[in-house]
Amino acid sequence: MNRRSFVLCGFMTAITASRPVVAVGAPRGDEKMWPNAPKHIESGVLNVGFYELGSPAAPAVILLHGFPYDIHSYVEVAPLLAQKGFRVIVPHLRGHGTTSFLKASTARSGQQAAIGKDLIDLMDTLMIDQAIFAGYDWGGRAACVAAALWPERCKGLVSVNSYLIQDISRANQPAPARVERGFWYQFYFQTERGRRGLDQHRSDIARIMWRDNSPTWNFDEATFNRSAASFENPDYVDVVIHSYRHRLGGAPGYPEYAALESALAGLPKIKVPAVTLDGDSDGVVAATDGTTTAANFSDKRVHHVVPGVGHNLPQEAPAAFVNAIIEVSQI
Repeated sequence: MNRRSFVLCGFMTAITASRPVVAVGAPRGDEKMWPNAPKHIESGVLNVGFYELGSPAAPAVILLHGFPYDIHSYVEVAPLLAQKGFRVIVPHLRGHGTTSFLKASTARSGQQAAIGKDLIDLMDTLMIDQAIFAGYDWGGRAACVAAALWPERCKGLVSVNSYLIQDISRANQPAPARVERGFWYQFYFQTERGRRGLDQHRSDIARIMWRDNSPTWNFDEATFNRSAASFENPDYVDVVIHSYRHRLGGAPGYPEYAALESALAGLPKIKVPAVTLDGDSDGVVAATDGTTTAANFSDKRVHHVVPGVGHNLPQEAPAAFVNAIIEVSQI
């Protein structure tokens, strides 16, 4: 069913006394990038660090970053959306930036069910009934997972590289060699040498991936260093390693996410309006015309290829990403 309006039913903005939002000091340099201070809120198993822009009464958009990136992917997108009349929430994913786990005993899972559930937990804590989910890479996967399993919470989806729910049952099926070559880090992380390498060389690995993933993006050192600070999170290595080992069958999922992973194993369809994007210069996922994933969407879906853009599409082409969110809000 197509949606022609963007009315949030039962939308509430109050924060319960047991879940206080506390503004914290911005990391060095962030005050020049974001117009307000970051916040923290206890949500599910996490203390989530996030930025919020726009009116609390406005329709909500949640922007989700990828790996190895952070919230600065949306430093231009978020203010533009707030100016367009949206409430914009940009959280650090688990293992990144200022997001931390509430308990030392909690599994540092990076599996797709975990990051999708984090999104719903954050909405519950902020008492947001519905929102547009938008993301790329890990963030696009979290958005697809949440949209598929909790469609009543999603007013629309914007996903870079289309349908990103992983078919883990086929993890051992090889892709073409030219594609596999671009996934070197995923194979590296299956080994203990790779774990130690990520721990010791996290910024170097990320810089290589940025360049390979987006060969046309001429980012400078200041841009990279702002995001690299987020990789110093103490849970970064554990979360990243589990994510890539789980998706390739090298590590089991955690019991608390077993039911969700079982539902995802069926590759559920996205039953909400969607706009999907590909960068035509993406160095890790080649652009398509969208037809190969069309069957994964059962509501209206529009696909665009963005010229001259790589994998980190919202940071490389913020206007195109903003336009996609506006477009899905009007379907």
